[in-house]
Formats: sequence, C-alpha cells, structure tokens
Amino acid sequence: MTLPPMNRLTDMRQRAQQLAAPQFDDAAELIRWMGMVQAQEYGSAKWAVALRLRTPAAAPVEEALRDGRILRMHIMRPTWHFIAAGDVRWMLRLSARRIRAANASYANGTGCGLDEADYLRCNALLERMLEGGNHLTRGQIADELERRGMAAEAPRLNRLMMRAETDGVVCSGADRAGKPTYALLAERVPQAVDLPDEEALALLARRYFRSHAPATFADFVWWSGLSVGEARCGVAALGGELLRETFGGQEYLLHACWAACEPAPVQTHLLPAFDEYLIAYKDRSEVLAPEHRARAFNTFGFFRPVVLHDGRIVGCWSRKGAGVDVEPFARERQPTVRLRRSAEERWRQFREG
Repeated sequence: MTLPPMNRLTDMRQRAQQLAAPQFDDAAELIRWMGMVQAQEYGSAKWAVALRLRTPAAAPVEEALRDGRILRMHIMRPTWHFIAAGDVRWMLRLSARRIRAANASYANGTGCGLDEADYLRCNALLERMLEGGNHLTRGQIADELERRGMAAEAPRLNRLMMRAETDGVVCSGADRAGKPTYALLAERVPQAVDLPDEEALALLARRYFRSHAPATFADFVWWSGLSVGEARCGVAALGGELLRETFGGQEYLLHACWAACEPAPVQTHLLPAFDEYLIAYKDRSEVLAPEHRARAFNTFGFFRPVVLHDGRIVGCWSRKGAGVDVEPFARERQPTVRLRRSAEERWRQFREG
C-alpha cells in the first residue's frame, strides 16, 4: 500500500514512538527505546510512559520508578526527564557542564547569592543526610539544610538540587506518600555505565532517530540540547543506519529499521501535557495545524494535554470530574465515538490502577 507522504511520516512516528503497535511491557525498556521522556509534570509523565506500553497500566511505571530502573532528573536539555537508570552516567557526561553553566547563570540573574563553595557544601550535606538508602522529599531536604545552617528557600533550593544532580550526587528516589524524593546516585545506580563522548553521541542519535523518526537534524539538536557540532558528530557516526527522505519539500532522517514501515491503524490517544509526540520536535507543523498552535502550547514552553487522532493533533482535553472534557479543533477530522471512548477508557484505567 502506497501512502501519501505526510501520512507515511505520521504513520512512522506513531510506530516509532510506540503509540501504534507498542512493543514493550517493561517501562524501563520503553524509556531506553525512547532515549528520554520529558517529565515536567510527574503524573502526566507517568501516563506518557504507560500509554506506550502494550498494556497502558500505572503499575509497571510505578514499579520501575520505585526500584530505581527509571530515574527522573534534570538531564540533557535542562528540564525534568525520565531516563533509564543505566544511561545516567553517559548522559551526565554529555550534558552536565552545559546544565551547570545555565544553572549558575540563572542563579546569578535571580540574586540567589550562591557561589562554588555553597554548591560544594550542599553536596556534602546531601551525601550525609541521604546516605544509607535514606530517600527524602524536597521539603524534608529543605528543612534539613535549614537546620544545618544553610538557607534553602525555593529559588536557592532549585539551583542547589539541580547542581547536585549534574554533579552526580543525587537522583530520584522512591516516592514517599505519592511525592517524589531524592536519593544518592552512587547508592541508587552503582553499576551505571559510562561511555566516551563519541560513543555516547552516537548512542543518543541512534535512540532519537529510532524512536522519533522521521525527524530533522534541527529536531535532534532541539530535543537533545547538544551543540550543533556535537549533534553532527552523533549523526555522522551512524553512517548507513540513517536514511534520508523528503516530506513536503523538507529533508528528514529516519533510522533504517523504519524503511519499510507498515501503515498505522487509525487510533485515538489522549496525550498528556509535554508529550514527546509534540515536544520532541522543533517544528511541529507536520502534525499540528499552525492556527491551532496557541491552543496546544505557548511561547513560555507550556504544553497542554492534546488529542491525537490518526497521527494529527485534533484537540485539547482536560479532566472533568471522573471523565474527560475535549476541546476539538475546527476543520480537523475528529475521532468516532467508539475511538474516543476507547481512548478515555485507557486513561481511566491508568488513573484507577
């Protein structure tokens, strides 16, 4: 079956992103396939992972987070991401210096009054208070720091904890009463593998183009947070693994595993806020009409929950009591009642499970 070019693009993306014919039961394996999944909103990010599993349930995601096989950290593009625990060392190697610089610049610009001695002192205090498998929430850490004579109001604490993450001191711990915690990285993931930069860049490029294809080089730079030069090195290292194809007059890269992609079934998904189907690309025009952009995301980087139907974003949605309220976009083909109810039921089962 020969598909129109843009249908072929969205079919490949749905399959690559595990939104059509998902291949994984294990949440950590899914994260490893995706490279990383933005986890700005904790609950929404869990749904972003679950809906890409063969059975979109909360339990596998919660279990992987509790066991430390998935971590939630500021890494790569400096925002919250879920990553597979085994990837943390080489991802930190690629991104830590850049994130530390941005973090220090922000701290200076907002008058947090932090210097290198403050960061090092906080790291030492965190190592003492978290050692022995002690997992603490942000609030508990703030109280402990204050008790030990270190100011820890919200802006300062944000900067201190992000620096501790990029220094490889802390990572996410097991939830406590539904709240995320911090733990020591050395205790949580003692066997994480490090890689030389060249291998790490190639691996990151492979993960991205395998799980987000088709995508442009600019999309990869945006998603990864790498410099253009680093991104070029990663792409070049893959050689014949990456193919080039033109859609709508634009050149895209795709991993060779998608060269013979089958058409995706017509499906509807309730995507969470900050979902990879939108946020992982610099240019979203292939799946979202320009006149609807302002309703799906704004210039301040906030992404709303959206309705995905047959590869396109056709509306926004929100919780309404025990159900769902959908705001359809004009002139977009909407799902049938059966497909919408199926999407809502999957989300409801996740919420209740």
